[in-house]
Amino acid sequence: MKIAMMALLLVAAQTASAHQAHLENFTTKPILADLADLKALDIPVLAKEESVGVGYAVITPEMQQKIQERAHKVGKCGGFEDLTTEKNFAALDFNSMLSSLAEIKAKNDLYDRAPFAAVKLEKSEKIESAVNEVSEQNLREWVTWLSSYPNRFNRSKTPNVHVDDMKRRLQTLLASSTLPYEISLIDHNSTPQKSVRVRITGSTRPNEIVVLGGHLDSINQGWGGGQQAPGADDNASGSANLLEILRIISQKAQPERSVEFFWYAGEESGLLGSAEIAKTYKAEKRDVVAVLQLDMTSYPGAGEFVIGNMTDFTSKWLHEYLRAVNETYLHARIVDDQCGYGCSDHASWFRQGYATLMPFEATMRADNPHIHTAKDVINDKTNFAHSAMYSKLGVVFAMDLANSTARQPY
Repeated sequence: MKIAMMALLLVAAQTASAHQAHLENFTTKPILADLADLKALDIPVLAKEESVGVGYAVITPEMQQKIQERAHKVGKCGGFEDLTTEKNFAALDFNSMLSSLAEIKAKNDLYDRAPFAAVKLEKSEKIESAVNEVSEQNLREWVTWLSSYPNRFNRSKTPNVHVDDMKRRLQTLLASSTLPYEISLIDHNSTPQKSVRVRITGSTRPNEIVVLGGHLDSINQGWGGGQQAPGADDNASGSANLLEILRIISQKAQPERSVEFFWYAGEESGLLGSAEIAKTYKAEKRDVVAVLQLDMTSYPGAGEFVIGNMTDFTSKWLHEYLRAVNETYLHARIVDDQCGYGCSDHASWFRQGYATLMPFEATMRADNPHIHTAKDVINDKTNFAHSAMYSKLGVVFAMDLANSTARQPY
């Protein structure tokens, strides 16, 4: 291990151009990850920000495997952000990147100390009616379909078979909608897999965007990810939630703000799709009001109708919004928890300064023990009533936030 550490430190000290060329061979990669994970695995930390618990490292494939194995053991989905998604990696200042994360967190923390009124919602009959349209049977059918692929790995020989099928399903789903919408596949530099986006254009404030997303890929922790990876819970469940939300709101009135749905590519390999998308949106100065991430929703390990609210790298304003939605429409039990940096795609948006929310199927240590294996299938522990709760949350998120002027109050 000492020899490996010296080699990695040497890599980090190379000139920018040589470093970039080395990375293109995919023998090592730069990442941001939870600082505690890097330390626990004795991975050299080349830069760090203690206030947010995030470190920068250059890792080998073996190290990546260890990070993913540890993430699985402690209940995480992803576990790191692959920085090869950055087009100009050689020019990046990682200390500034980490400082920026700290600044975003500090700004977010001001919410607790500022004299803002508590978020409250008035019950809407239209929204309540839409919430009641959520179908557990639809969720079961969509999860059954998505988990029928041998795997949805972003670097398989056919990484876009399910992506192309998803586009066709969306075309059928939206055929009867009278709303102005666009279905698109998004190419990425970091992976051959494509992300899927559906945009419903807002009527009066189309430049203000409410985002709902979840990753569409799956992985088996065996080397190369080529083994069976049905990913029924991780993340066919969240992907199905998004389909059900879209099915319902596509038949409602046009929202004032635009609503965008994402099924991200390559989350399991380091937030690949969402990282590129969020960076592009920030560079284009797109006004993303709020981001909801749905990643694993069908295994109620902490109890049926218990929501694990991830409080790190998420918005405190949206934590209050979640509680208001729950009090008004869901009536579940919310338990605050943390998952560390890079546990899912919300981290990509948070790093770009956007307000994010990550409601999880359970607390992290009570999540599905079969994720990232061939055993992640529909079984007697799969609970579609529990999963339906997250679709209901998404329906409110889309219909309420997209028809209001609410946003992070700073």
